[in-house]
Amino acid sequence: MAKTLTEFDTIAAISTPIGEGGISIVRMSGEDAVKIANKVFKGANLTKVPTHTIHYGHIVDPDTGKTIDEVMVTVMRAPKTFTREDIVEINCHGGIVVTNHILQLLLGHGARMADPGEFTKRAFVNGRIDLTQAESVMDIVRAKTDKARQVAVQQLSGGLLKKIRAMRKKILNTLANVEVNIDYPEYDADTVTAKQMADTSQSVINKINQLLKTAQEGTVLRNGLATAIVGRPNVGKSSLLNYLTKSDKAIVTDVPGTTRDTLEEYVSIKGVPLKLVDTAGIRHTSNKVEKIGVERSEAALKKADLVLLILDSSEELTDEDMALIKETDGKKRIIILNKTDLGQKITTAGMKKLTGSAVISTSILKEKNLDELENTIKKLFFSGIENSNDQVMVTNQRQAGLLQKAKKQLQDVIHAVNKDVPVDIAQIDFTGAWDTLGEITGDSAPDELINDLFSQFCLGK
Repeated sequence: MAKTLTEFDTIAAISTPIGEGGISIVRMSGEDAVKIANKVFKGANLTKVPTHTIHYGHIVDPDTGKTIDEVMVTVMRAPKTFTREDIVEINCHGGIVVTNHILQLLLGHGARMADPGEFTKRAFVNGRIDLTQAESVMDIVRAKTDKARQVAVQQLSGGLLKKIRAMRKKILNTLANVEVNIDYPEYDADTVTAKQMADTSQSVINKINQLLKTAQEGTVLRNGLATAIVGRPNVGKSSLLNYLTKSDKAIVTDVPGTTRDTLEEYVSIKGVPLKLVDTAGIRHTSNKVEKIGVERSEAALKKADLVLLILDSSEELTDEDMALIKETDGKKRIIILNKTDLGQKITTAGMKKLTGSAVISTSILKEKNLDELENTIKKLFFSGIENSNDQVMVTNQRQAGLLQKAKKQLQDVIHAVNKDVPVDIAQIDFTGAWDTLGEITGDSAPDELINDLFSQFCLGK
């Protein structure tokens, strides 16, 4: 943690997307933020205004006397700010030239260009938020569905932080008893202390398991679900993409091989963010262009989290269909029997028996039974938690990996106790689990991890 707020210099960055827009915001944070802003602001004396107030005026270049823009300037004094430092936000007209000119003025009068994520990093270093809350800031920014936003807001309010710290406190309380037993063995028995460690370990493992159950759903909400729409040519892949995206992204004809490349689009299906990839029809072909498309389709299929395999139910299964069924076996898969309006030669029951996968019979052209497809996607990934708006989730691999590591350390404690290993030896893994859980929140995270995490943030955040 920082010793004082004054050990940092004043940073500045553009906090809104670069480009034309109604407004842009240039943000500063640091001990000299107000003083620097006052040098280029013509209006109220910003050094004397009350905190958390906004003021009308103009940004003027002190060297030339030229007015740069008409602005509104917000002044927020420490410690009741996001970074717990003085913050100034200049709201100017949106536009690359004017926004950059204001930023350069601030940099020329004492501010430094902020590193990516440095505002949020300062909020963490100054004790305003923990690492899980810092990660939730970017989750809110990147949220692709309302459900993802709800989970991120819950995380920002400290939901995961409270659970992790409760587990660490439980371990710490037991560690205190262990230390007393090691230092003053006459006051306790090894067997009693060992049992306490084992019981606490199992209790914390149970809580970790509850969180790990949410890891898949949390990762899906955060990153989106890579979903490949596959099938042989002219079975309805592009029609399904157009239906799900409510657009005409893909060209639809009755000519096999119309789609020559993969098409990608993000959609939300019942709260599940999907990164849809409409692939070229997978078949043997001598056409060089179509062959490249088929190769890209096969690559997309390998990376997919979910496969929507479309079959033409008005025809008997072909060798190419069977090859696709075999190739997608082992993946999360929904088989779509399309073109039921033309007669159905492949039955739902028969396909379920053959593949063991969820099967939907539909006519994409007639938009029949597609609600069932959307509900099936939701059930596959949000089973049991889809209606919980206050659900605390593990939203990334860093958190999940550390929980798994802590779980393994606690399992080793139980194993050691059962093997009558000396308490002070078993304590090593017990203390290790406490440290590992601390890495999730940043309470015991190394500087390298913190720097790496915040470097992934956008500039100005």
